[in-house]
Amino acid sequence: MRGRVLDLARGGLVSIEAQRGRIDDLNVFPVPDGDTGTNLTLTVRAIVEALEAPGADDRAGLAHEVARAALMGARGNSGVILSQIVRGAAEALGGTESLDLAAVLRGASDAAYRAVKSPVEGTMLTAVRELAEAAEAGGEIAAVIARGDDCVRRTPELLPVLADAGVVDAGAAGFLEIVRGVASVWTGEVLVAAAAPAAPRLTMAADLAHDDSEFQYCTVFVVEGEGLDADSLEHELARLGDSLLVVGDSAALKVHVHTDDPGAALSLGVARGTLAGIEIANMHAQTRDRERRLQAVPDLPVATCGLVVVSAGAGNRALFESLGAIVVDGGETMNPSTAEILSAVELSPTTEVVVLPNNKNVVMAAEHAAANAQRVVRVVPTVSMQAGLAAAVAFDASAEADANVTEMAEVVEGVRTGAVARASRDAEFGGVDVRAGEWLALQDGNAVATDPEPVGAVRALVERLLSEPRAILTVLLGEEAPDLSDLLAEVATRFPDLELDVHEGGQPHYAVLLSAE
Repeated sequence: MRGRVLDLARGGLVSIEAQRGRIDDLNVFPVPDGDTGTNLTLTVRAIVEALEAPGADDRAGLAHEVARAALMGARGNSGVILSQIVRGAAEALGGTESLDLAAVLRGASDAAYRAVKSPVEGTMLTAVRELAEAAEAGGEIAAVIARGDDCVRRTPELLPVLADAGVVDAGAAGFLEIVRGVASVWTGEVLVAAAAPAAPRLTMAADLAHDDSEFQYCTVFVVEGEGLDADSLEHELARLGDSLLVVGDSAALKVHVHTDDPGAALSLGVARGTLAGIEIANMHAQTRDRERRLQAVPDLPVATCGLVVVSAGAGNRALFESLGAIVVDGGETMNPSTAEILSAVELSPTTEVVVLPNNKNVVMAAEHAAANAQRVVRVVPTVSMQAGLAAAVAFDASAEADANVTEMAEVVEGVRTGAVARASRDAEFGGVDVRAGEWLALQDGNAVATDPEPVGAVRALVERLLSEPRAILTVLLGEEAPDLSDLLAEVATRFPDLELDVHEGGQPHYAVLLSAE
């Protein structure tokens, strides 16, 4: 049974990944930050990754596992609402031995509406409700999907901001793509849309303006503890901002809030338990980036250049893939062969490819692969995953490889990196003495401090990395990552203009990787 559920989840992931860019560009509500497709993709990917690991194989156990994976992996407003749709569907499935499509979709719809304090029609909520209504009216899967397509097309009639922008709702469109992918696997038939809604770059006037959100930061995190009270936390968070969602149960709550004081929001979570999955994004900057992207490209871009990266850790792999990269698994040693890199290069459908080795020991293998490829391949000699991630963010698939190399190299030059690892023996590293079991802090590859506790080593690095003004601090949590919730809440409070980007990287050897841009 687990294998079948995994296949269904993969179907949803493939479908939303194929439409991720289009859905991002449709995103104008509740704020035009252009990340709905990405957030939905990463939320579904979290479910797939959970199912790929060993676990329950009974209906009730699988339902619980899928619901928790969706909650813990939910990204952004759309991902949190999707997690509640998944939860409602899973609870309906887990409580019976038969498949009742109408009951599953009604459970999904009811759970989603319960999660949102002030439901807005013309959104993902409308889409899941109309799917449930179609199934309750006796419709088969194909008819239910057709009702969903019709609902997406009608969302501008229900939400004026969509009509003003000339788009359909991104959340509704993205949710339907996930359902379409799952249904295609279930039926064994490809259920395509009758007519896919156009991306805004084809319908939106170049000078169309949007109002920024009243608040600047989209803040998302998980609180884990005992006896958690969602209503109490929601009441306190309501004073800090809007677009508030607090969902989950007494052991784990997922929080989403738009606020000007993310540090205060994190502090409310810390007071109740342990924080995880912290994401803080500057929505005003995201909105400007989206508008520049749509105004600068009058037609759909054609992919000219591909991206291949070497990475370690499931979370880091997901990050690079979300940026359009083909990932070579570096494994425990972060040392893939030239043949492995070359094979990844040949998988790219583009005539040009940029390779990010992300380790000094991989640079030569990457250059050998470039020399033996049957296409134009350029190597940006990144020596860390943090630098590689910054470079990947700057990657432009519509630009030529040489132009990408110039831009990415400039970005890497401005990145300062840090890493924390446990010392396996007494040794001296660059003039710093460290004893076995202590935690060593490295800045740009050089030893700068030791500490008996990992948090102390991370703190020393953060102080150094933020000793001069920085816009973004990225934190990649490894296999041995400590609880950084208190430290991150402190950083968010001390540096209110800093964008704090925290991810479960899953890398071996390094408990924490950091970069400041």
